[in-house]
Amino acid sequence: MDITVHGSDPFGNEGYKVLFGNIMNDLGEALAIEKAELVLKAEIPLFIFSVRLRAEPVSKTIADVSSLREEGSGVYITITDERYAPEILKAMWSKYGRNSVDQQTRFDMSVSNADLETVSKTVVASGEEVVKEIIGAVWRSMPEGIRVRHVFITGTVITVVATEEIMKPEYMKEGAEVHIAMGGSADV
Repeated sequence: MDITVHGSDPFGNEGYKVLFGNIMNDLGEALAIEKAELVLKAEIPLFIFSVRLRAEPVSKTIADVSSLREEGSGVYITITDERYAPEILKAMWSKYGRNSVDQQTRFDMSVSNADLETVSKTVVASGEEVVKEIIGAVWRSMPEGIRVRHVFITGTVITVVATEEIMKPEYMKEGAEVHIAMGGSADV
C-alpha cells in the first residue's frame, strides 16, 4: 500500500503514515488498498483520507474464500481467507442447522446433507459490507473528536472528509478535489 501524507508537520506526517498503515494492517484492510492519500490540517481542523482500492468491492461467496469438496452426502470446507471464517460458519448454521455443521478447526468444517453447488454459491460478504469495513477502518485512523464526516465513493475510490464542528463548503470542495485526483468521479 502506497501512503502519501500532506500536512504542515513533517514529524506528524511520518507518524500518521505509520499509524494509518498499522491500523489498516491490524484490521485486515491493507491488502485491499492500492494507494492512500491523507491530508492533515490539524490547525483548522480538517482531515481528508482518500483510498484507492485494488479492485472494486464485489460480493464474496464461500467458493471465493474457501476450497470445497464433496464428501459423501456433505461438503468439506477449508477456509483460505480467515476474515470470512465467522460469516461462513454463521451461513452454514443458518442454512443447514448447527447439528449439521462440524467445525474441526478454525479453518476446516464439514456440512452434512449439503450439496457443493449450493454451498459454493452462498454469499458471505456483499460489496457494500466491504466498503463499510474500509470506511470504518478509515474512521478509526482519524483523530478523536472529529465527528462531522462526509464520504465520497466512486468505484474503487473512497474519500472521507472530516472536521470537528461545521462542514464548510470549501472543505467539501477540497475533499472532492482529492477524490478526483485519486481517480474518483467528479459526480459525487
